[in-house]
Amino acid sequence: MLEGLLVTDVYLFLAIFARMGAAVMVLPGFGELTIPARVRLALALTLTFVLFPLVVDLIPAMPANGFGLATFIAGEVLIGIVIGALARILVSSLQVAGTIIAFNSGLGSAQLFDPTVGQQGAITGAFLATVGVTLLFVTNLHHLMLLALVDSYQLFVPGGGFPVGDVSDLAAQFVSRSFQMGLQIAMPVVIVGILIYISMGLMARLMPQIQVFFIALPLQMLVAFTILALTVGASMLLFLDLFESTIRDFLIVR
Repeated sequence: MLEGLLVTDVYLFLAIFARMGAAVMVLPGFGELTIPARVRLALALTLTFVLFPLVVDLIPAMPANGFGLATFIAGEVLIGIVIGALARILVSSLQVAGTIIAFNSGLGSAQLFDPTVGQQGAITGAFLATVGVTLLFVTNLHHLMLLALVDSYQLFVPGGGFPVGDVSDLAAQFVSRSFQMGLQIAMPVVIVGILIYISMGLMARLMPQIQVFFIALPLQMLVAFTILALTVGASMLLFLDLFESTIRDFLIVR
């Protein structure tokens, strides 16, 4: 009897850990490559211990065979990855905005290591993404991501199979909002960049003997940095507001 209880408890713990561990490996801020794997593992285990009494009643009985158990665990891992990936898609809006700003300011070739994606990216994208993830923790919006993990047990019932249709709809909504958010953040620099390009074109037509590109490029960079410095505060507030509203609209049940 004791052995049966131990097996059941281990199964319940692993069932919750499968979803929590997969999500922590992907969530922005928690799953960054710069964070040691042991720290991420410790965080996943801690979340599992904390959430165990809250969601244990929602876990179905242990499957009778190994194939059923493997299928169930794989489904939980996929759901955890989906929850983390959806949050990361929203953060990627800052990289989209930074890339647009870089191409409109003559900094498209200026690459910098971006810790949020673990690879080279536009210098403005790396800056905005780093600031955005930092502000998520400063404003305690990372608690909202953890709350979404808890509510995911009501959105995606354990043992109910992987909801491909629902996940596809969620992914489409999040990608749409991410691109919308990135374009809104970059819009001031885009508008100024278009005006500069129009001015360069008129100047080139009026005075063809002048090397307009070499004259306008430093001005373009200076204006873009000035606009970015003036609007970065409002841009981050917009990002935080849209991040919170999107998570609440799609992933929070209560």
